[in-house]
Amino acid sequence: MSEENPICSAKGCRADAVWVLAWNNPKIHTPERRKTWLACEEHREHLSQFLGVRGFLKDVVLLKEWESAEGS
Repeated sequence: MSEENPICSAKGCRADAVWVLAWNNPKIHTPERRKTWLACEEHREHLSQFLGVRGFLKDVVLLKEWESAEGS
């Protein structure tokens, strides 16, 4: 997530990201590990459902809040 203008992780989407979807796959990641997908407003719900139905979704946070928490 080091891009100047992060974009949505949805396939084919080039919109600016607004949300961070933090997830992990418990079969391959330790419980504290967090992978991230970025989402625009339009794709937040779809990507959340995709991860949620698999039991991977851990948190959905505004990108600016995620960045400020990382900087702390």
